[in-house]
Amino acid sequence: MKWAVLTFFPAAALLLAQNVNYQPDTKWRAPEEAAARKNPLADKPELAAGGRKLFKRNCVECHGDSGQGLKKAADLQLPVVQDQSDGALHWKITNGNPDRGMPSFSGIPELQRWQIVLYLRTLKPGATENKSPAGEPPSR
Repeated sequence: MKWAVLTFFPAAALLLAQNVNYQPDTKWRAPEEAAARKNPLADKPELAAGGRKLFKRNCVECHGDSGQGLKKAADLQLPVVQDQSDGALHWKITNGNPDRGMPSFSGIPELQRWQIVLYLRTLKPGATENKSPAGEPPSR
């Protein structure tokens, strides 16, 4: 019984912490040219650690510590987000989505926005905290 309680509550808390009801804005798409852009830092996965710091400074208020999405913000761990190209994610970070409450982060230098994309690639479903990005992000 004790084992069941210790297993159930952390799993339930994890599910409740994620924005499982997130519905993407189907009208919010990066232009083809922007989506086709390659991350110039893709061969430097170690720079995802800097992207993590930028994410903590700029994104956690809405997306949560592990990108799980709070309130109406996107759950960045979901395939609907992770399946987008690096260029599309960079464009979305740059331009924001005012209709959904996401501000533009065009004030962050471009290479730092690419670092955030590197970090987003480290987010995995069910992770409570991504302390040290490991492995190479998928090429997109």
